[in-house]
Parts: sequence; C-alpha cells; structure tokens
Amino acid sequence: MSVPDSAEPATSGSSTIVLFHSVCGLRPAVHADADRLRAAGHEVIVPDLFGGRTADSVADGIVIKDEIGKEELLRRAVAAAAPHSDRGLVYAGYSFGGAVAQNLALGDEKARGLLLMHGTSDIADGASADDLPVQLHVADPDPFEPHDWLNAWYLRMRRAGADVEVYRYAGAGHLFTDPDLPDHDAEAAERAWKVALGFLADLPERG
Repeated sequence: MSVPDSAEPATSGSSTIVLFHSVCGLRPAVHADADRLRAAGHEVIVPDLFGGRTADSVADGIVIKDEIGKEELLRRAVAAAAPHSDRGLVYAGYSFGGAVAQNLALGDEKARGLLLMHGTSDIADGASADDLPVQLHVADPDPFEPHDWLNAWYLRMRRAGADVEVYRYAGAGHLFTDPDLPDHDAEAAERAWKVALGFLADLPERG
C-alpha cells in the first residue's frame, strides 16, 4: 500500500508510548522522533536496551545485539515497559525495536496500539491481538522485510485479530527515518510520520 500525499495527522487523542530503538541503538534520531511525538501530546518512554552503545550500520548493530543476547534484551524491554503497562501502552519501534514492540504488544492485553517502523517479528501460533490497531511503515523493497515475509506476517496478524495497516515506501532504504544513516529518505520519513501521527491520534480506548 502506498501513502496518500494528502494524509494529515489528527489533532486529538494522546497515548503513553514506549519507543524502542533499532539495532543501531539509541541514536539522536530516536530522541528527535520522541520529541515529535511529545509535541503531538503523547507521553514517550525511550528505553536504551544497549546501555549507551550505538552503531552506524545495521551490521555493526547486529554485533552489539548478539553480544547482549536475545533473552537479556527482552528482559530489559519488559522491565522498561512493565511499570507503565496499566495505562494501556502503545508499543512502537524501529526494525529490531519493532520486533521487540510487537512481542510485548501481543503479550499485553491492555495494549492500545502497535506502531512498527521498518520491522516486524514472527507471530507465535495461537497468538491473540483482538482488535489491536497495528500500523507498519516499511521500505519497498526491504532486504530485511521481503514481500513474501510481509504478506505472511500480514495474514497471521489478521488471523490473530489485529486491525492492520501496511504502508510501503518505494525506493527508500531500510532505516529511512534516520537522517544520519545512509538509508535516509527525507520525503518518505515525513510521509510516514504524518500517517503515524494520525494513527496515534485516532487510537480507541481499550480495556
């Protein structure tokens, strides 16, 4: 699906958002996006799963991720989100952080929404996401999110009960929202954030 050029963010509604960084770590772009969300009226929690370490490429970031380990990273993510979960969180993240956000959202019956930038995760058999609003923004093509995978992901997420929207950005790089990385595509990033802000503003209450 392509993004309509006329999309504009809604102006009402606010959420508590947990925003997970990509495999490149808690870079300045993540803080800038958090400030953008705060300016729209949301409370934003930005965990640092890498303990201050950052990378300038996905390859270098994968080294950091593997050194810390999947179980420890998930433990850190849960510890960051758990104190706020009673509010009905919106889980959000970039690439690897999107995978983390998805896993936490599908395990939290109070989750209000799931916003994925650049990445998804596998979905366990029997997973339930009853009426969970989900929005994904991804490059087209994306070497880390190939079409066959995305099609299967979409169908499985729908079977789990989620209300899913997918927006694809032709010619953009994988991490196209980070202006300090080679993948950056300024036009695609701005279009994605316009749509994402509208998604967040329109989220219904759950619980």
